[in-house]
Amino acid sequence: MGNILIFGGGGMVGQKLAQSLADTPLAQGDRVTLCDLHFPDNPAPVAEQVTGTVTNPAVLKRLAATRPDIVYYLAAIVSGEAERDFDLGWQVNMAAFQSFMDTFRAEVIASGGAYKPKIIFTSSIAVFGAPFPEKIGDTFFHAPQTSYGAQKAMSELLLCDHIRKGFFDGVAIRLPTVCVRPGKPNKAASGFFSGIIREPLNGVEAILPVDPQTRHWHASPRSAAGFLRHAATLDQSVYENRPALNMPGVSCTVAEQIQALWDMCGAEVAARIHHEPDPEIEAIVKNWPRDFDPQRA
Repeated sequence: MGNILIFGGGGMVGQKLAQSLADTPLAQGDRVTLCDLHFPDNPAPVAEQVTGTVTNPAVLKRLAATRPDIVYYLAAIVSGEAERDFDLGWQVNMAAFQSFMDTFRAEVIASGGAYKPKIIFTSSIAVFGAPFPEKIGDTFFHAPQTSYGAQKAMSELLLCDHIRKGFFDGVAIRLPTVCVRPGKPNKAASGFFSGIIREPLNGVEAILPVDPQTRHWHASPRSAAGFLRHAATLDQSVYENRPALNMPGVSCTVAEQIQALWDMCGAEVAARIHHEPDPEIEAIVKNWPRDFDPQRA
């Protein structure tokens, strides 16, 4: 039995993970707590929901005092918003993560070493930037070309240093773009990858802001939850002092996505997609990875 805490537990991936843990616990008797600013109307069943933000030190201190065994850190503002609001992006995606690290490290120190949580951080393939090889291998260097990518890369390094110093166990999971995301569109620059499938299936027009030959790396919501579950079961020694992993995914072009929609649902559904180039989105997406060779994962 263990206590599991999910920051960002009200979001789509957090809810998928919480539901998965409810359906199949990692261990019998696991207690799951979620923390987020908002929760959906029909949330996943958990022991406790805490309404709060990772930018609030009192919330972090209260939850650290419960000494959860596994902490999933999914909280962030998304890529498009982080690019448009520089200060907010660094405050939420970097400063709050450092405050989280400091707060939980203080709890570890106060325990005299009796408490050592496993921290599982959702990073992003945005930590990489162009120019790219045909496939990105596990030793390709960080060169983020967006604020969001830089924030994720710095948070990765911060977590890895805490793990090296023995304060925590854990891993940084570099998620592919999660597609197809259910629900309403968000402010992520990658949101259109889901939108061009989700909206036409719901009878709604969808805007494609990039060239149809744009290639990208995707994973499903179910796969993302599966990666996070699996990370909690691994012994720290398997990472060989490199606790940051590129996750498996599917590389495809937007045109291939649209063709799949056409094949499965017909021309009428696919015709609801309209190409309207957006220079801001195109500038962000052209610096994102297209394909990976994730052997370590």
